[in-house]
Amino acid sequence: MATTSASTSLTKVAAARSELKARHDWPGNEVPESTWHRRLAVTRHSLRRLLLTVPVLFGVATLVFSLIHLVPGDPVQAMLGESASPADVAVLRARLGLDRPLVAQYLAFLGGVATGNLGTSLRTNQPVAVAIGERIPATFELALTAIVVAMLIALPLGIVAAVRAGTALDHAAITAAMFGISIPTFWLGPLLAIVFAVWLGWLPVSGYGTAAHVVLPALTLGAPLSAVLARITRASLIEELREPYVLAARARGVSAARAVMNHAFRNSLIPIVTVLGLQLGSVLTGAVITETIFAWPGVGRLLVQAITAR
Repeated sequence: MATTSASTSLTKVAAARSELKARHDWPGNEVPESTWHRRLAVTRHSLRRLLLTVPVLFGVATLVFSLIHLVPGDPVQAMLGESASPADVAVLRARLGLDRPLVAQYLAFLGGVATGNLGTSLRTNQPVAVAIGERIPATFELALTAIVVAMLIALPLGIVAAVRAGTALDHAAITAAMFGISIPTFWLGPLLAIVFAVWLGWLPVSGYGTAAHVVLPALTLGAPLSAVLARITRASLIEELREPYVLAARARGVSAARAVMNHAFRNSLIPIVTVLGLQLGSVLTGAVITETIFAWPGVGRLLVQAITAR
């Protein structure tokens, strides 16, 4: 009897091993062919995306070069003044290479961009790459602070709206988010400056260097982002709260707050982080207007100064 039981057990173990090997879960087995196909597909997709960046960068460089030449104004005349003689203008134009054919200027422009030589500012006589490098930390500081402010506003607002879905509190949160998306930055910035800097005197309206100086620009830049993230947080969390694992956790006696924060909210972060990554470009674009409003010494303000000096 014991021999029969042992034989049966060995048979079951052998069958289990065969099943594991058939599923490619047994150590030492080769990687399934389907896995190699997936890896190859991912590699091809990555290479394709990298190759597509080449024409995109080429198109951006061409667009920038075209806009430089299409913008009204003569930089040489702006440097020398209106009283400069035609001979002086011609000499400076030749020294800057602006008298060469447009194709030659374009090739020189591409070569400079490829090597990091962006030329010298006609306004400050400073290398453009150096000027941009000095302004990048301020822009990154503003963008990062705006993202933190947006998350601090959006996540609690979205969570409350999702937990109280269909109530007056939910409707109020949705309305606030709609206003945040609809209000343009060039209107919100001056409004915040008037209220908190002029009327109340709590915060400085311009400047750089202290925590107080970054509050108003960060609120202005982070408000539209917080509205978008609040809507995504609400929609994602409502979907997760309807999943069976959340209902099962509640049935086991898990509190509502723990079920929301420890279970549903963690899984709802995936679309939130995805949307946040997609909105980074909008944040950097909005920094141009925000830095101009609050005289923030970033790349956006440098861009506006370069355009106005043209």
